[in-house]
Amino acid sequence: MPFHLNEKTVVELEKLFRYIAEILKQRGREILTQYPITPPQFVALQWLLEEGDLTIGELSNKMYLACSTITDLVDRMEKNGLVARIKDQHDRRVVRIHLLEEGERIIEEVIKKRQYDLAQVLRSFSNEEIVFLEKCLRKLHQEMKKE
Repeated sequence: MPFHLNEKTVVELEKLFRYIAEILKQRGREILTQYPITPPQFVALQWLLEEGDLTIGELSNKMYLACSTITDLVDRMEKNGLVARIKDQHDRRVVRIHLLEEGERIIEEVIKKRQYDLAQVLRSFSNEEIVFLEKCLRKLHQEMKKE
C-alpha cells in the first residue's frame, strides 16, 4: 500500500524548507559583507568554480537572469580581478568567463565560512541524525532534479 502524505505535512515541510532557505541566504549574505562581492556575484563565481569556464548565455541560464544582467555582473567582476573573458580554443567567436585565482580564493573562503556556520548548527545533532538528514536531503535533491 503506497504511503500518501497528508496536506498538512506537505504544507509544514514546504514552510520549513522556505524558512531554512531564508536563514541560509541571510547568513550567507552576512558572510559576504566581509568580501568585495555581491550575492549575485557569489552565485556566478560558485557556478564558475563548479562548472569551469562558461559563456554569458550559459551563466545566464544557470542563474535565471537576462544576458544583459550577466554581462554587467561579469564586467564588474572582471574590473575587480575575479574573472577574465577568454576566447574559446575551438571557436574564436565564443567568449568564455574564466574564474581567476582571486575569485577562486574568495569563493572558497566564503564557502568554508558557510560550512563552518552549518557545522556549528549540526553540533546539536547526533551522528545518526546527521547521516539520516544527509540521506534524506540527497534523495529529495535527486527526486527534484527529475522534475
